[in-house]
Amino acid sequence: MLITTATVILKTLYQAGITHVFVNWGNDHPSFLEELEKQRVENGGKTELEIVTSPNEMVALSAAQGYAQVTGNPAAVIVHVDVGTQALAAAVHNVDRSRTPVLIFAGASPFSGQGELKGSKNEWPMWLQDIPDQAAIVRQYMRYTAQIQSGKTAAKVIMRALQFATSEPKGPVYLWARREVLAEELDESALPSNLNISRWPAIRPNALDPDVVQTISANILRAEFPLIIVGNTGRNKATVPLLTQLSNDFGVAITTSIASAVCVSYSHPYFIGSSFGGKSPGLEIADVILVIDVEVPWIDATGNVPKPSAQVFVLDPDPLKQGMGWSHVDANILCRADPEVSFRQLLQTLHSLALLDLQNPKQYTARKQILKDMHNQWINSLISLEITTRDSIIPSTTDVFAAVRQAVSELTPSRGRNTFWINEACSNLPAVWDHIRPDEPGSMVCCGGTGIGYCLGGAVGAQLGSRASGSEYELTIVVVGDGTFLFGVPSAAYWMARRYSTPYLTVMLNNGGWASPIHSMKGVYPSGHASSASGDRLTVGFGPDVPDYGGIAAAAGGAWTKKIQDKNSLKSIIEEGIRVVLNDRRAVVLDCFVDSI
Repeated sequence: MLITTATVILKTLYQAGITHVFVNWGNDHPSFLEELEKQRVENGGKTELEIVTSPNEMVALSAAQGYAQVTGNPAAVIVHVDVGTQALAAAVHNVDRSRTPVLIFAGASPFSGQGELKGSKNEWPMWLQDIPDQAAIVRQYMRYTAQIQSGKTAAKVIMRALQFATSEPKGPVYLWARREVLAEELDESALPSNLNISRWPAIRPNALDPDVVQTISANILRAEFPLIIVGNTGRNKATVPLLTQLSNDFGVAITTSIASAVCVSYSHPYFIGSSFGGKSPGLEIADVILVIDVEVPWIDATGNVPKPSAQVFVLDPDPLKQGMGWSHVDANILCRADPEVSFRQLLQTLHSLALLDLQNPKQYTARKQILKDMHNQWINSLISLEITTRDSIIPSTTDVFAAVRQAVSELTPSRGRNTFWINEACSNLPAVWDHIRPDEPGSMVCCGGTGIGYCLGGAVGAQLGSRASGSEYELTIVVVGDGTFLFGVPSAAYWMARRYSTPYLTVMLNNGGWASPIHSMKGVYPSGHASSASGDRLTVGFGPDVPDYGGIAAAAGGAWTKKIQDKNSLKSIIEEGIRVVLNDRRAVVLDCFVDSI
């Protein structure tokens, strides 16, 4: 029996462990559509891969990112020629910067134009879509790009791509093929059943050199104030208990810098603060600093730097940040190392060295009390912001966060422990972390990049991922700004949420526009002409005719929506919205009006 290259591609993805493919079909995909329908006919209406229709390419890739963030396994995305590749938009940046393993496949315009081959050009757009270097659109963001030129080699090209995607630093890969190649007819021997998938593993995680482990451990034991700065370690949930144990056993302070996942529980007594470019707690007094898997540990231009005598050790899967034009940290030792492996090595060596020194336990006890005091002072300062009263009837952002946190704790069976949060609140991103204060590993993620609009599609993919892994969340909550909401292509995202039964609660902080450009402007021109201008005057505001955000979600995906303009009704409306998601299984958009820009 003859098969096609499209058959080989789909079956190879399935054999390699891919479960979900987020698709946006076009004129380059007839052979995929034919193969999928053949599977449905032969398998009682089912396909081997779950095909998730995505009416917008950026939403498709954002959903694939959410899926991979939850499962740790790659998802696949299929888009349409050059235009579909471009429509992936800022999500390409996000999967790169977040080191998320995703396989992106795009068809390409036929190379034959007069019927020489099956699949030749036969529609006028195919001439316009035929560009010299399609992969150049995304190449600088990819771990690997390749053209599939024959069905006979397709399986091996896919497996090579997945090796790159799943090896540190993980990230996206891009494959493409001409329409004639997808329609190429082959013998069944080309199927991946003849390919030993187990012989294509990802690269094993890097360990620290034993001498480096000894050096770092000895410095931690001798230090007066050792500090660990983390940002992305929580992408691997196994690192959280290891980091906690290291901190507990030896009285080591922990801070987060530009956290993209829960790296440490907010209730951990030696977690002393978080930073998103501002002041890093403990940095100015630390004499030994471990920077572990952080994109930007501190910003020199703001005066937020370690003291000159501090010993700095950088441990990172990508310590030189090879995809960034400029990045540098003054360090004593720079290591390419996996965080989980590094924590295990350090713990073992620290305990071995500590047994040889009977004086240090007293020092650890003193350090621990100092850190407890710092932690309590920080958390109490956050709580005081939540209980501060003000005359305005418009809720503050801290009012919103406190009310959501309390309602989730009261209304979910796990008291919030099995709630999944996606934080894309932009200028309020740090405040969401500090006022939701997540404890459970994996319970809150950010996009990991700066391409605004990830969260709405990401929430769909995250729920599909949790369902596929058998650990479905009770409730998924997206915290987003009004500007970010529009970037997320809500018409497509909420349609998908209804279509694939992945409802979530959207808490939208509506400040009337984009606050982040104003903050950036004031950072350069703090007393300039624009420093006192309104958001509308600066062309970053959405007034006076603001969009009906909830109405978009209702029209596209049947969402339940309410506006919150009075802090007295804040908690009751949030509770009602949570019940709708939990009981009615409908998406909910809460349009929370806060102080306008």
